[in-house]
Amino acid sequence: MSVPTPTHATRGEPLRVLEEIKRQAVEQLGSIPDALYPGIEQALSVALQSGDVGPGHFEDLTSLRMLRQQAATLLMRYRQQLAKGFDDFRGLRVRSRGDLPLGLIEDSHLAFHLDGQRVIEALDGRFAEPLQVMRQRLHAMAEALGMPEVANPIGPERLIGAFVESFRETEPTPHVRELLFRQYEGELTRRLGDFYGRANALLAATGYGRSAPSSHTSTQHGYRHETVESVPYRGQVAMTGMEAMHGAMGRMEGYGDGHGGSAGGYGGMSVPGEDIADLRTMLRMWRDGTLQTPQSGAGGADAQSRSQASRQEHGMGARRELRVDEMLSVVSMLQSEPPDAFARALAGPGRLGAAIRDHLSDGARRIGVDPDQTRFSADEEDAIDLVALLFDSLFRTNSLQDRARRLYGRLVLPYVKVALTDDGLFVQREHPARKLLDSITEACEGNQANTPQERELLDRAAAASQRVVAEYNEDVAVFELAHAELDSLLGQHRRRSALQEERLVKATLGRERLDQARETADDALMKRLRTTRLTPAVADFLAMPWRHHIVQTLLRDEDPQRRDEAIALGDALLLADRLAAENRGRELADHLLSIEPLVLRCLASSGLDDSAAQHGLAGLVRALASPDGPRRAQTAKPLAGGETVESGEERRLWLAGGTATVGHAPEVAARMRELAIGDWVRLTDVHGEIVAAKIAWVSPMTSRFLLVNRRGLRVLVASAEELAVMHEDGRLVIGSERSAFDEAMRRVRERLDNTAAAD
Repeated sequence: MSVPTPTHATRGEPLRVLEEIKRQAVEQLGSIPDALYPGIEQALSVALQSGDVGPGHFEDLTSLRMLRQQAATLLMRYRQQLAKGFDDFRGLRVRSRGDLPLGLIEDSHLAFHLDGQRVIEALDGRFAEPLQVMRQRLHAMAEALGMPEVANPIGPERLIGAFVESFRETEPTPHVRELLFRQYEGELTRRLGDFYGRANALLAATGYGRSAPSSHTSTQHGYRHETVESVPYRGQVAMTGMEAMHGAMGRMEGYGDGHGGSAGGYGGMSVPGEDIADLRTMLRMWRDGTLQTPQSGAGGADAQSRSQASRQEHGMGARRELRVDEMLSVVSMLQSEPPDAFARALAGPGRLGAAIRDHLSDGARRIGVDPDQTRFSADEEDAIDLVALLFDSLFRTNSLQDRARRLYGRLVLPYVKVALTDDGLFVQREHPARKLLDSITEACEGNQANTPQERELLDRAAAASQRVVAEYNEDVAVFELAHAELDSLLGQHRRRSALQEERLVKATLGRERLDQARETADDALMKRLRTTRLTPAVADFLAMPWRHHIVQTLLRDEDPQRRDEAIALGDALLLADRLAAENRGRELADHLLSIEPLVLRCLASSGLDDSAAQHGLAGLVRALASPDGPRRAQTAKPLAGGETVESGEERRLWLAGGTATVGHAPEVAARMRELAIGDWVRLTDVHGEIVAAKIAWVSPMTSRFLLVNRRGLRVLVASAEELAVMHEDGRLVIGSERSAFDEAMRRVRERLDNTAAAD
């Protein structure tokens, strides 16, 4: 079969290529302003909870509220600014310098420009390589348009300019302006890596910049040309003009979410869309026996038998490949049958691929196709293996309970059918089937069905899977409808989780303040007990009411003078005991009268009313009235330490040894300190279960990290040193993807890469 000459070697019409990049820029980057406000609100809330706020905090909140009220206008203005960058490139808005108005820049506008320049420099350094490649390709496009050299319409300078033009008239407070730029820089860092890759691939695919004819042998399944990004082409071979351009952009949807390029995101691995071709190649090498199977147990034997069968088939040449329509007929017939075989296969790694093949072979026999005379095509084998590895990885990287196996087993064949007909499942972030699987995993992960809300989530996830089984017939709209229904309930669940997380942050901060207050009171008491011999009454007063008074004052009273008075009361009682021992009665009486208000206040903080407090004071006076009373060195049990903050169950993931005392690698601990609020990690608990956890809060007092699960429940509170030890032990993986599908596919690729390296 002859293959048409690849059309990507000829340059596409520049205006249409530029319009496509513009569409993608507005679509992918145009929503950034709306993503800034939650992060600013969280930063202000954390500052308030930690007490690190100044007199302008109220003005900051008011400024943020005003920004939210203008959100729709600012979003539209920002999108217009993005589009104007492309108009400038096309020469539609080019003005001479003599036409530009001159005038003084207001201080607030100047601050915007200075902050913007700092972000431009940071982004230029971070994305230097793709920007250099893009600059050469846009120069070729400008020459094709007959235009002089103009600025990159999606370069950092233009993107920051669009932001400054959109927001500078809002006049936010200096702190909110700083947070705005910080959040904007973070959003650009997360999005630009994938976006620049897609834009460069599109320019190369349509003939701008370095490209070379394909060196691969053309097949009936398509071809691959050797650009810098190696953009894969699949589906119809004869793609021309905008079809090729849309195909290139669609294939460049990546797996990662920017962890690999973000500060502190070590350990993440970005898997761009072009790697799907390499993934297929590795799968086929594995099936041919060149690589050892990445699965274990039954999977290894299965791969070996397939390898032998493949060699026999190539030698005999007697078995024909199943046509796609035959394969789809088999899958459609089996789709509604009970998923027991797949549920059992998901109980152990490496079994699902064999279960799918056995089930499909049995189905082929039932429609009159002899499995002994037919075999799966390479693309069909790819679809089976990718779905099997995907579902296996989902169960290994998420805390999915036994009840979820049947639910996922029900989805196996519908996803095989999607994989057979649509490569977008593995390369497009917004694919409906991909979004549905993410939502189902979110609903099922760690769900023990202990509460009515958790049971409702499981029931809705089960209903979504049943709807797909009943209605899916090669129209992915059913996945979109099922996802919309499930996501509406997940939205409520996420809001409950956010509230639970907020309560946890407050509770943890309160507990740390309590521990710190107790440690301060213990230190003050032990210091005084060690310095002198005391009467039992004074020692008991110091160990109980006075120490408790210090704790309460530190927690409840922000007045430094009150705190100093609480500490000074202990020294005053030591002086009273010394005056009594020296039989200096008149001085003792005067001294007790002077500290009487402080003693009564101390007793009142322990919950005593006026009468009880007066009685307690009288007992202390009687004890001091006898100068010959016995005096000895006193001791007291510390209030702090032990299990005063978390119960044993809450501390089940903690490491023994405290914080910096545990043995750890300093460089790993330094990486852990770079973790930011909102970053996701995966932990392996003491029972061997994998738990997805998010950094919800970093203590301003102890620098410990609070990690919560998707339900807003505490998973772990640990220092950077403890996290470093867990990482070195293989119990902690950072750089986890936010999407369960992305994370599962990343693990699939890692397994295949590791297998290739081992071979």
